[in-house]
Amino acid sequence: MEGLSHAIAPKLAPLPPKAKTNFRCNGFGSVIVRSKIHPIRVSKRSRVVAEIQSDHRERLDFSDPDWKSKFQSDFEQRFNLPHITDVFQDAKPIPSTFCLRMRTPVSEEFADGYPSDENWQGYINNSDRVLLKTIVILKAPVKEAGVEFHFGQTTSLTGIRKLRSCLDLRMLCSFMLLNGRNAFKVHRAGPRKEIYFKPEEVKAAIVTCGGLCPGLNDVIRHIVITLEIYGVKKIVGIPFGYRGFRDSDLTEMPLSRKVVQNIHLSGGSLLGVSRGGPTVSEIVDTMEERGINMLFVLGGNGTHAGANAIHNECRKRRMRVAVVGVPKTIDNDILLMDKTFGFDTAVEEAQRAINSAYIEAHSAYHGIGIVKLMGRSSGFIAMHASLASGQIDICLIPELPFHLHGPHGVLTHLKYLIETKGSAVICVAEGAGQNLIQKTNATDASGNIVLGDIGVHIQQEVKKYFKEIGIPADVKYIDPTYMIRACRANASDGILCTVLGQNASNLKSEVTDMKTLMAGQIWNLDQLLSKLSLNLANSKPPFNWISARELASLAYVHGAFAGYSGITVGICNTHYVYVPIPEVISYPRAVDPNSRMWHRCLTSTGQPDF
Repeated sequence: MEGLSHAIAPKLAPLPPKAKTNFRCNGFGSVIVRSKIHPIRVSKRSRVVAEIQSDHRERLDFSDPDWKSKFQSDFEQRFNLPHITDVFQDAKPIPSTFCLRMRTPVSEEFADGYPSDENWQGYINNSDRVLLKTIVILKAPVKEAGVEFHFGQTTSLTGIRKLRSCLDLRMLCSFMLLNGRNAFKVHRAGPRKEIYFKPEEVKAAIVTCGGLCPGLNDVIRHIVITLEIYGVKKIVGIPFGYRGFRDSDLTEMPLSRKVVQNIHLSGGSLLGVSRGGPTVSEIVDTMEERGINMLFVLGGNGTHAGANAIHNECRKRRMRVAVVGVPKTIDNDILLMDKTFGFDTAVEEAQRAINSAYIEAHSAYHGIGIVKLMGRSSGFIAMHASLASGQIDICLIPELPFHLHGPHGVLTHLKYLIETKGSAVICVAEGAGQNLIQKTNATDASGNIVLGDIGVHIQQEVKKYFKEIGIPADVKYIDPTYMIRACRANASDGILCTVLGQNASNLKSEVTDMKTLMAGQIWNLDQLLSKLSLNLANSKPPFNWISARELASLAYVHGAFAGYSGITVGICNTHYVYVPIPEVISYPRAVDPNSRMWHRCLTSTGQPDF
């Protein structure tokens, strides 16, 4: 699939909603809108724009007096969570067996137990929503009627392909900024007061598919522990991905707190991973035979597509089953998610390879270091690693095609670096420059096209080029891909979102500041976001905060017990939310070539347009 420009445009939060809707409005983020890329060399960047063929993603007709209701209706329909009551209308909930009340054993020191709010139970109701992030697009700043709009380009999630005029933009912005509570809100993840599965009747299965990713064992561990807290006695692991459902040589692995207690101390997956596997029908047959009625699937876009197919097949057979996806991708390329676990670890570990390449290059006469990092269709790891290291001279990502040869090619710039600096380091994502390599129709077990080795190709071309021009060059090539995938997750991946710890007073002050800023006749988004960012940065976690991995794992289990199926869980707008699987697998999230982060990377490397 072609790459997609996916810029995230920050947004201010709307005013608090009316009564009976506990609307989480602190923070800001992005909902996406498709727009054309207009800067220099558009022809070379054409592949970053992708069209999603879908009837409900047509451009809004702002001349229609009912466009607001249609816009909202379409959004609600797409983000409606599949529930067990959709198939079993007579399904009756029971009181939850999961309790969040904070209690401390009574002692002389705590004679009355731990102080707590008696009215707070910690449960989340279906009216508790989270802003999904906003949209807005503009190709250039526009000043009109004393109001300045200056929004970055974004990609489309909302179905708007193009805004026809500045008036359209103003209408949409006004609708979302002033009526945001009615625009983009999704279900907040967490425990519900009532559940739809009796713990003693549950047999839960966990399966890890695709490639390895730092943090897999952490998630497995917390899912098992949380299931036991609910009272589930039958928990099994499916070995080696979907293959474990039908391979007669593979048997399911019983899981318990004792089994998983220390697995987070090592990398990899306790259950093993694999690509491909049996058909959806065969997987569901096995689930029926084994009595599995809760399935937690850890994987990326392809694995989530499989999980969604399993969910649909279970519905077709009227099976009382909950299928929950757990977004796992080291590339950080899943739509809507602020970040996925394993990404921070990958960036951190990539520093080791980059530093080694840097030392090799600078220790040799005309040394050139080449590092290939993960990223089939998205260059987030390469971009962040390059920016973090400060040692990269050229960063190449899949979203931006480039030329090796020619007056504006990579090799010409490399020659300039050797002549001026004496050495150079290149960081390239594995999916970059595939148009330069001979294509094949080969696919892996997951159906993904087998990529050509761009790292080796660049290494060979660099050697050939410098030999032809008569300049000696010492070229070193490093591919740390599998070393990074097998790493244990770092601490940063355990705390993915610090804003989760905001307390009520922080939220109140943010909303007050927002009201004050919006009351002015002239406002600038950058100034507003700067103010909000300061509030977020100054926020403090509560006394009993826990790691993001734990929160996420809890959320997966809570979603299944709440009766939801065909959903995935992730951090959107700094909060954990439930999202229908189809909304995150339409296409991979990608680096926006016009984003500030990419331009920061360009500033760091000093590279031109290739």
